[in-house]
Amino acid sequence: MMIDTHSHIYSAEFDDDRDLVVQRAVEAGVTHIILPNENLASVPRLLDTAVRYPGRISLALGLHPEEVHDDWSDELDRMKPLLDEYAWVAIGEVGIDLYWDKTFRRQQMQALECQLGWCVDRKLPFIIHCREALDEVLDVLRQFTGQMPQGVFHCFTGTTSDVDRIRQVDDFYFGIGGVLTFKKSALPEVLPVIGLDRILLETDAPYMAPVPHRGKRNESAYVADVARCMAQVFGVTLDAVDRITTANTRTLFTSLQFCD
Repeated sequence: MMIDTHSHIYSAEFDDDRDLVVQRAVEAGVTHIILPNENLASVPRLLDTAVRYPGRISLALGLHPEEVHDDWSDELDRMKPLLDEYAWVAIGEVGIDLYWDKTFRRQQMQALECQLGWCVDRKLPFIIHCREALDEVLDVLRQFTGQMPQGVFHCFTGTTSDVDRIRQVDDFYFGIGGVLTFKKSALPEVLPVIGLDRILLETDAPYMAPVPHRGKRNESAYVADVARCMAQVFGVTLDAVDRITTANTRTLFTSLQFCD
């Protein structure tokens, strides 16, 4: 029972065929999907998707770093009461993204610190989005020494050196998606350093579809392509990848609710 630990199938890109997308995921062996939030406006879509597919969907609440602006504190103040109203399995997706724009670097760091505080208070794991900002993310995480929340570095595409730097802070999980399958990807050399026992499967649908779907809209069914490539990298069976990554996911996200 593969789990797509990071997917945005609630987004508008799936409005025309969401039922079929979920059906294809189930047929591919993907029995559960975690949907990370982006901002206040996306919350109704998350909730509607969870209601539509009971037992198939779990939700995370957070403010995506690209949605952090000068009003980030007000946005989080309006978002925080939702923690008491609905069932969330994580805080996410949160983090820092300086790839396109560094204007809100300080605000992104402040917003991340605030939301990691939610993790500590609510005993929830985090889903980190980190792009061209590992120094900043680790600086914020270090502020939680002694009460460090557990979590996953989503869509990890870093180096073995990055893995070592992250592990100097704590032994987090790493979310691996379609980039693993790309011809020039360095991840096949990095994954053995991470170890299968600290890896989660993900798609980040609709983005970064794996080979042989590269360039097309990504969807949760394609996590099976990531798993097959991962099995080749580790020299194990697809069943082993499925079993171990599912166990990892259950360990990190302890409140997942599955279909009977």
